[in-house]
Amino acid sequence: MKKTLFLIVTLLAGLGLGGSAAYATVLLLGPQSSSSARADAVAPSFVDAGKVLAPLVFADGRLSGYVEFELQLEVPADRTEFVSARMPLLLHAINMRTYRTPMAAGPDGLIPDLETFRKVVMSAAPEAFGAGVLRKVAVTQANPA
Repeated sequence: MKKTLFLIVTLLAGLGLGGSAAYATVLLLGPQSSSSARADAVAPSFVDAGKVLAPLVFADGRLSGYVEFELQLEVPADRTEFVSARMPLLLHAINMRTYRTPMAAGPDGLIPDLETFRKVVMSAAPEAFGAGVLRKVAVTQANPA
């Protein structure tokens, strides 16, 4: 009898402790604030950034060649005209970062590292558009130039 009672009490204590931990986790890491919910409420739209010519640089700073990227930028639908108007500023910010960012991959250095280029574009976007405007970057094509 004592064994059965002890097992039941242990089971109930474990359930209570686990439930309490789950409740505390929801309170601490629960739903996001309403400001981020409003930002996500605006439907996303893609803006064509056109063709971007970027140098492929090795890690030691040597030039490997050039590559031409085609980009699509995901922005809120109400900001598409703003982003389109400020596209030259984004291209300038990308150019100022690509020559010092090693993107050459592969044994001969002729393959661009797409993830590195995507990070370059994401880091250049706040300079051109302000913080929080650019959500994602889609590299749709990369060709050697």
